[in-house]
Amino acid sequence: MIDILPLDRTLEPGLRKLLDEKAKPVGSLGRLEDLAIDIGLIRGALKPELGKALSVIFAGDHGITEEGVSSHPPEVTAAMVHNFIAGGATISAFTRIAGAGLKVVDAGVKFPVTPGPGFTNARIAAGTKNAAVEPAMTRAQCEAAMTKGIALAQEAVTEGFDILAPGEMGIGNTTSASLIVHRLAPATLDAVIGRGAGLDDDGLARKRAAVQKAAARTDSTEPLTVLAEFGGFEIAMMCGFMLGGAAENRIIIVDGFIAGAAALAACRVAPHARERMVFAHRSAEPGAKAILDTLEADALLDLELRLGEGSGAALAIPLVRAAAAILTDLADYPR
Repeated sequence: MIDILPLDRTLEPGLRKLLDEKAKPVGSLGRLEDLAIDIGLIRGALKPELGKALSVIFAGDHGITEEGVSSHPPEVTAAMVHNFIAGGATISAFTRIAGAGLKVVDAGVKFPVTPGPGFTNARIAAGTKNAAVEPAMTRAQCEAAMTKGIALAQEAVTEGFDILAPGEMGIGNTTSASLIVHRLAPATLDAVIGRGAGLDDDGLARKRAAVQKAAARTDSTEPLTVLAEFGGFEIAMMCGFMLGGAAENRIIIVDGFIAGAAALAACRVAPHARERMVFAHRSAEPGAKAILDTLEADALLDLELRLGEGSGAALAIPLVRAAAAILTDLADYPR
């Protein structure tokens, strides 16, 4: 689908030398210095100048909500998309604070969405099928979603965005993400099923039953098949977006559990995509640990977030800029 080459690491000794010569004790900025090296390698420069940052929220609905896996009805997905467009959501506030752009993509929302500023209609279908009883989408639909995500990343690069911070919105999508992580990590079902947007005990029991039912339908571990079997359109399109950005050597900030599931799928499709990813935060959803452990990632923040929307990724944008500034803005230590 897309080729992603290993990073050229010949700059690494020079980056480390540059950091050690800055006007600070050697290693005193801890993990920010490691992040600075990663940024320099991704951008292929000793002094990486980062352009604009962009959060892209992919929205889609899930047929598996028919199994009672969510405490909210699917109408909420479209309502939240309208809130993103109007600028009243958490991610709207956080991107303003971070000085980042915000775009909203309808990847497969069930109910109609009224277009507005920053909105893109890339709808594959009006929600996925019920993955507990049949494949969430066809292979062709999965590939179409991923292809569109790649194209959106390429468009963002053309517009001058160097930091890409995708997020998602979709009632039922923690159920979909749990199944994806279960197969692609792999991890046990017990390790990846959480309460999502606040399920009570009865709701959690229904969610567990639905996930077990869906997992029993197929034993596939091939990444595109897993995405097609378990959905959703927003996860597949976000996976493509990450692949497209990684292929262009842009910094991909991975949000929480659901974005992490998309990142895991992207790394299974193209393993070197991992080298372009920065993991924003350690989500409170239990399945997030399986993603971080599998991808050997150490998240920048641990704030017990479980909102989604790319909110944690937006919070990490200033940290990425700060790490790059160590290389570009700090004076050298007087010799």
